[in-house]
Amino acid sequence: MNDDAIRDVVVGVLHEIAPEVDLDALPGEADMREELELDSMDFLNFVTALHERLGVDVPERDYPLLGSIDACVRYLSDRLGGPGE
Repeated sequence: MNDDAIRDVVVGVLHEIAPEVDLDALPGEADMREELELDSMDFLNFVTALHERLGVDVPERDYPLLGSIDACVRYLSDRLGGPGE
């Protein structure tokens, strides 16, 4: 899976969790939790949905590595056999 496909999954999951937010306006390196006002349950739902869609286990110790959309893409790409295209 290439980085663009991973980004589409990440953005799709975020849209499900925060449908009222314009994700196109969110810079790739912006802190998602802060910018989207995600609480801990929202973030857990985000990680769970990524696991369901991509089959990637994200241990709690790695949660800080998923702080932005770009960081999520890098993390997931590495776990899916990256680097992405």
